[in-house]
Amino acid sequence: MRCEIRYQPSYSLAVVHLEPGEEVQAEAGAMVSMSSNVELEAEMKGGFLGALGRSVLGGESFFTSRYQARGGPGELALAPTLPGDIGYVELKGETFYLKSGAYLAADAGLSVDSRWGGARGFFGSGGLFLLQVKGTGGLLFTSYGALHEKDLGPGERYRVDTGHVVGFSDGLRFSVQKAGKGWFSTVASGEGLVCEFTGPGRIYLQTRSEEALVNWMVARMPSKKD
Repeated sequence: MRCEIRYQPSYSLAVVHLEPGEEVQAEAGAMVSMSSNVELEAEMKGGFLGALGRSVLGGESFFTSRYQARGGPGELALAPTLPGDIGYVELKGETFYLKSGAYLAADAGLSVDSRWGGARGFFGSGGLFLLQVKGTGGLLFTSYGALHEKDLGPGERYRVDTGHVVGFSDGLRFSVQKAGKGWFSTVASGEGLVCEFTGPGRIYLQTRSEEALVNWMVARMPSKKD
């Protein structure tokens, strides 16, 4: 996948340059614009059960959009629903993990699966299931707010609020823990649960949290009077 990411980090736009016959798969509703020779086809990738798993567990759309350039090169512009950044990684037979809702697009050769997340999802306030992306090709993912990268050396440990995790490489191990020493400290601090990663590998974080935004809005909504 040959692409460029514009207008970072607040209102990012991914412009994908397609070679003749090249295909990419993208989250439904992510298309902003495309060349007239780019064809769109919606499908339930992995069949009904696979699509249902990505939708229910992975937080993605039930249908996947496939774009292919016909009769020459084409251009496809993609953007996420929320304001924020877009990241790109090139996988070479590797595996990468994304939080639910962070997937934007990928080369047709990459597989996107939510079954793994059902066993080791993040629980509690973060409430995340993970998408497993593996194979060879380019992957586009999104964040709410700017993206921040953190590289960990072998055995190095690092804690991240579950609401700020976007994705991470396959070499990392993780466990979900309380943010404070006890439940009182955890609840009183408003931090909830954290994910402790152990290197080596790279973590992608987002500077804002969708859950924090929702909580902020709810707290300021007028209460219903009797």
